[in-house]
Amino acid sequence: MMHVVATAGHVDHGKSTLVRALTGMEPDRLEEERRRGLTIDLGFAWTTLPGGGRLAFVDVPGHERLVATMLAGVGPVPAVMVVVAADQGWQRQSQEHLAVLDALGVRHGLLAVTRRDLTDEAAANRVRDDALARIAATSLGKVEPVMVSGATGEGVEELRAALERLAGPPPPPDDGADVRLWVDRVFTIRGRGTVVTGTLGAGTIRVGDRLAAGGGLARVRGLQSLKEDRRTVGAVARVAVNLHGAPEEIARGDALLTPGRWLTADVIDVRLRGDPARDLPRELILHVGSAAVPVHVRPLGDDTARISLRRPLPLRVGDIALLRDPGRHRVPAGVTVLDVRPEPFARRGAAAARARELAPLTGRPDGAAELRRRRLITRADLVAMGVPVPREPVAGDWLADPAHWERLRERLVAAVEEHAAASPADPGLPADAARRALGLPDRALLDALAAGLRRRDGRIYGRTTAPELPPAVREAVDAVRRELAETPFRAPEANRLAELGLTPKMLAAAAAAGALLRLGDGIVLLPGDDARAAALLAELGGTFTLSEARRALGTTRRVAVPLLEHLDERGYTVRVDDLRRRCTERTT
Repeated sequence: MMHVVATAGHVDHGKSTLVRALTGMEPDRLEEERRRGLTIDLGFAWTTLPGGGRLAFVDVPGHERLVATMLAGVGPVPAVMVVVAADQGWQRQSQEHLAVLDALGVRHGLLAVTRRDLTDEAAANRVRDDALARIAATSLGKVEPVMVSGATGEGVEELRAALERLAGPPPPPDDGADVRLWVDRVFTIRGRGTVVTGTLGAGTIRVGDRLAAGGGLARVRGLQSLKEDRRTVGAVARVAVNLHGAPEEIARGDALLTPGRWLTADVIDVRLRGDPARDLPRELILHVGSAAVPVHVRPLGDDTARISLRRPLPLRVGDIALLRDPGRHRVPAGVTVLDVRPEPFARRGAAAARARELAPLTGRPDGAAELRRRRLITRADLVAMGVPVPREPVAGDWLADPAHWERLRERLVAAVEEHAAASPADPGLPADAARRALGLPDRALLDALAAGLRRRDGRIYGRTTAPELPPAVREAVDAVRRELAETPFRAPEANRLAELGLTPKMLAAAAAAGALLRLGDGIVLLPGDDARAAALLAELGGTFTLSEARRALGTTRRVAVPLLEHLDERGYTVRVDDLRRRCTERTT
């Protein structure tokens, strides 16, 4: 297991010298860094601890103009070594870096008082005590101090032992977690292509994996961790990933992601740690992982805000980030992401109501609570938000809050009964109308809700499953039935139906009630007369044409054509060729 520690502290307080003394490696890798003697980009070095564990350092810059680069290094790592020079004491950039660590909620660290050889013991102790008091007031709390000199080697072994205590027993790795590798360096190797580096905080990357990058997919061609070629790298680790097919524009602040498992967010609701929401500038920079994105801040409550990002980022509930004010060179607040899919404000007072809703949230993902708030959500979306799935889907991939699901079922039953009462001649509620009435995003949800209700021809029925014909319609239908009883296959003409007031809708209701057999638009017979017609045609003793069928039934072509098509559909007759049919065994 690898542990990753970031260095933090004022420029020229000996961070890189100390890392070099601990590891024997040069963290200032760029030519300009070495020429100027100043870490201007993230440097990396590593060592083996006395107990055998591996410790990787992210040596971050301390120059005032490069605070953003420092944030890129500290963001993804779990522990920090705060460095203060004994001969200079606490400086403004020391305070800036400590504010960053506090805003990020970093809880594990130690204090290294460097350049011990350049001052006396009393002065070094004063610097140590001052630094410890400042650190204790932050998320780091009480940390172990070590006096050290990178130049003479004094205290280096004591520091190495303190780092091993800081690392402690390795936490169980979450090898199966979704990968989100924030990219902090990008370079090209001739003959190999693009290489990106970052700190893998969770999950596993393997050679051959495909990872989402810059809107496309890139294949992992090779892996290195601490300069060793690897086939697999699991969290937590510093890793270099050689990509095939990476977009040309990939840069620091982008992320390599497990495909299909992340949502990108451009609007988030957050909890603030630091300045009150109302005092924050409206335009700030959001730092998360190695990304730095301009944002607009809208206060909601005292410590909650809605943040609109200039470009979307792969974020999840519980992510820790911070807001930086580049104009005033300070970090006014850290943030915890509470919601990566907040509803837009559509009415007056919505922001205040949202503040009340956010007040009890902690940023700790809670599947049941999230489901109560959202009522309906797909399992994939919930997982992509970083929230555990609390129960099985109700339909397809859809999850539902149990109380909301029960209310939906009650509303569906009520809607079906209300429709039947308002339209007794047509008591079935169309499924599409039911879906609209309930505001359901997917037909599969309606199908699940309607379980236990009778469904027929795209309609949903409650207690009333057959139409109830009004008296006037019943009288008209009875008149048609009397006429058909005398001439079974002489369906009433359209003008006769109109004279009786039987509209197409009323005919459909009569057919649904079992009072008439509807063959097509305006063509009705008595129920059971289709079987009677098939029996008469069977007496023809072989195949027959449309004309022969019409004569045998004593009807017209207007009725014979839809009647024969109906008999074909019901399996009473079957076509022999384009002109002739015969009766089936069902008829005989």
